[in-house]
Amino acid sequence: MSRLMMLWFVVLCCWRSNLVPIAEAIWLNLPSSGTKCVSEDIQINVVVLADYSVINDGTSHMPTLSAKVTSPYGNTLHNKENVTDGQFAFTTTEAGNYLACFWVDSNHQGGSDITVSLDWRIGIAAKDWESVARKDKIEGVELELRKLEGAVEAIHQNLIYLKTREAEMREVSEKTNGRVAWLSIMSLGSCIVVSVLQLWHLKRFFRKKKLI
Repeated sequence: MSRLMMLWFVVLCCWRSNLVPIAEAIWLNLPSSGTKCVSEDIQINVVVLADYSVINDGTSHMPTLSAKVTSPYGNTLHNKENVTDGQFAFTTTEAGNYLACFWVDSNHQGGSDITVSLDWRIGIAAKDWESVARKDKIEGVELELRKLEGAVEAIHQNLIYLKTREAEMREVSEKTNGRVAWLSIMSLGSCIVVSVLQLWHLKRFFRKKKLI
């Protein structure tokens, strides 16, 4: 049991440091005109599951909204119009920022803002552990160990992803530094050439005027 508690402690520490994908439940206040978006930086082969719904403010007419989810390269993963609630689920095939945008439909009367509830789950948080427990006939400590195994795997994948991103950023930084260095050398060379030409022109001018 002490080993289980230690594993939980490690996972919680990594959870707080954003190494484990977590669930985010937020409320969005959508204006009558305009768009609000939520973005998340996600690596490849991660399960994403989200539910959204319009919060009823007590009026008889329930406003509707439109929702669109796009991948980092602009591919549309979810697109719904004139709905009061919906769900999108996908497994990422691209690494980067995934964007979920919401806006109020034009048929909304009154022009007032509406509130939208968004429950966004990523990776291990999107897994249906109840179904896993029923399918594999596990419960109690065994189920908790299975959850910890999934969390550790998620941590490992995130560390690999962060390492890859760090290598990419380092490569970009090195290329940028190299280009800046070449630009500096070219600028310095241009200044020297211009200075020599100006000196040659002035000497020629003064000799013609017999000043030197």
